[in-house]
Amino acid sequence: MENSQILIRPIISEKSLNAAASGWYTFAVVPKARKPEIKKAVEEMFGVKVLAIKTMIIKGKTVKVGRRRLELKRSSWKKAIVKLPQEQKIDLFEVPGSPPAGGGVGGK
Repeated sequence: MENSQILIRPIISEKSLNAAASGWYTFAVVPKARKPEIKKAVEEMFGVKVLAIKTMIIKGKTVKVGRRRLELKRSSWKKAIVKLPQEQKIDLFEVPGSPPAGGGVGGK
């Protein structure tokens, strides 16, 4: 499998942005991808060194949609969380206009 096909998209949420501040970055990956393939893809795409990888399969949920409240099942997908050294970062997870890490609201 090609490296550009392994990573589907970055997961940008409040929880993943908080984890990115401590060096953990979250991606949706192809369900058949293994840890060595994910590590190689991240290192080549972003030019960083990966220290650790955690993977998990997120089960698809059953949702009700439409006027008749038909039940549909969402697809299952795979999530990979990668750890980078302190001095490295991935720019996709930077929020423009946010205060620097460690600063809070009120700033006293």
